[in-house]
Amino acid sequence: MIAYLKGQIIKKTEKAVILAAGNVGYLIHLSIPQIAKIEENSEKEFFIHSQIREDVFDLYGFEDYQDLLFFKKLININGIGPKVAMEALSVPTEKLKKAIETEDLKFIQKIPGIGLKGAKRIIFELRGKLDFDDDSREHGSLYKKSNEEAVEALINLGYNKNQILKVLDSLPEEISRTEDIITFFLKNN
Repeated sequence: MIAYLKGQIIKKTEKAVILAAGNVGYLIHLSIPQIAKIEENSEKEFFIHSQIREDVFDLYGFEDYQDLLFFKKLININGIGPKVAMEALSVPTEKLKKAIETEDLKFIQKIPGIGLKGAKRIIFELRGKLDFDDDSREHGSLYKKSNEEAVEALINLGYNKNQILKVLDSLPEEISRTEDIITFFLKNN
């Protein structure tokens, strides 16, 4: 399996590049935002997902390892193949993750190749299992000391961090004690 490639971009197409590495040209499928940033004759490196079937050997490239991990989560969902997953990654990743967490079917269905059943399947499989890049910005009320203690306690009780953060986004300013935060969560979950 090919897991990483570094080399020179010798050709750029609408959804892929040819990367010359070790005197071999590799066709690497990329998301649309990645393609837009790349120029021919530039040096690039990619984390690679190799898709091998009886008649196909495709390579999918990612500049960020976290995007590769998210891509793998998507293709493990029944009915979501690598091409649809790449379309999904053409949407800003954090917006897609937020749509999954908030069960925004309409947003997910805007991705080419994903219908209502696919959107429901994605939400069912991934909701509560995604990490966000910047929880502190996304959930500003959480990062007070007492909030951190409450979140830790709720995680220890078996609640999902993203679920906790979602409820605590509506935490009134006057609630600041750890016990009160936990009570607020339990009442509003």
